[in-house]
Amino acid sequence: MRRIEILGLEGLPEIKKGDDLPTLIYRTALQQGVIFQDGDIVVVSQKIVSKAEGRVVNLSEVKPTPQALKIAKLSGRDPRFVELALREAKTIIKQVKGHFITETQQGWIYSYSGVDLSNVSGGSAATLLPEDPDHSAHKIREELEKLSGKRLGVVISDTCGRPFRRGDINVAIGVSGFKPILDLRGKRDIFGYRLRLKKVAVADEIASAAELVMGELNERIPVAIVRGVDVELDDHANSEPLKKRKEHDIFLKEA
Repeated sequence: MRRIEILGLEGLPEIKKGDDLPTLIYRTALQQGVIFQDGDIVVVSQKIVSKAEGRVVNLSEVKPTPQALKIAKLSGRDPRFVELALREAKTIIKQVKGHFITETQQGWIYSYSGVDLSNVSGGSAATLLPEDPDHSAHKIREELEKLSGKRLGVVISDTCGRPFRRGDINVAIGVSGFKPILDLRGKRDIFGYRLRLKKVAVADEIASAAELVMGELNERIPVAIVRGVDVELDDHANSEPLKKRKEHDIFLKEA
């Protein structure tokens, strides 16, 4: 019988700039009686990574540019929020009324560059995406492996929408320790048919599964351990294979 477990880590303190996330995660796991195992995938919310890395901006300190004021008037958003989105954007993909789609500096397609007001300070401050989510994931994995003595994978997850589908899901924006895509091209199915195009975004599936435990409101579970997933461990892996810029697969983020 195949079995996958998702263990939500409760009891983490409110994260602030400079906090040692790997140590906090490891200690919290031990307090809950969770012992890391080889092959565990640790899913960490983007929000606490951004907080620990100081990627939080008080809106009172933001002065909107004329471009931000213009977009804000069309979208009905706070001009300071829009200004942050412009600063974080590498390219503006689309701007129609309330929609402002960009390619972020990190290479992801987002609504408002992934700038987020939820679960920060009640609306007076916003979080920005980590400057390098893959590097963040790598540092967390490296330290957790030292503390636990186990070989692990780490996913930095964030909530996004999907083109032509309603509802949000968690996706992986940072990956370390395992290949984020399971390539099944050339394999045969149960009827002997050889697959030609099948590639599974296993890192996104892990992030989405973890969200079922982590939640989005007041659950206060920003870290989950996903256990029992068959992944290909790889110390040099990152999230780059998940990016598909040419067709501009647009993920919309609710701020």
